[in-house]
Amino acid sequence: MNFIKKNISAMHLDILKEVGNIGAGHAATALSTLLNKKIDMTVPDVRVVSFEEMMGMAGGSENVVAGVFLRIEGDAPGSMFFVLPLKQAEAFIRALPGCIVFNAEETPYSELALSALQELGNILSGSYLSSLSDFTNLSLFPSVPMLSIDMAGAIIGTGLLEISQVSDYAIVIDTALNEESQSDGDSVKGHFFLLPDPESFQIIFKALGVLDHG
Repeated sequence: MNFIKKNISAMHLDILKEVGNIGAGHAATALSTLLNKKIDMTVPDVRVVSFEEMMGMAGGSENVVAGVFLRIEGDAPGSMFFVLPLKQAEAFIRALPGCIVFNAEETPYSELALSALQELGNILSGSYLSSLSDFTNLSLFPSVPMLSIDMAGAIIGTGLLEISQVSDYAIVIDTALNEESQSDGDSVKGHFFLLPDPESFQIIFKALGVLDHG
């Protein structure tokens, strides 16, 4: 049963986008502190995609990406990915104070760079879940995020093993973050993939007051 695809509406996506933008505001504040410069963050789009489209958005199953995976725990369990193309990860690392060396073409990567990317995923996912929790009055919190730099298929496939038994779709929340002085073309762009467990999707939208029926 593809509950997400069958039951989600434009109103649901609008609400998720609003939740995302509030979460982005929290994340921007935290990132401004981390980077010691004014950061602006937006959620340009929220939509439902198939798992196949999800892979395509990550550049294809064999494209190497930086991915942060975590479980959502609490009243509405699920999974969340934050996927960042390596060149975008480079751009983020370069923006950090302290001149951390990170070259997507050169391994092994420094522990400091990997730690910074994990912290980025931690800040973004924590901010988004905090916003969703405030909107729904549900207790939602992230597990410790796991960072991988690997082919998108390997990273995403691991997290899809369980949920693919019951759904073929995910909610994607686009993110764009940039310094206030930068143009949009210079922003660091990644994707959140939100995969509520089947029963959690109904719990979340019931809490938001927009579940039509059953």
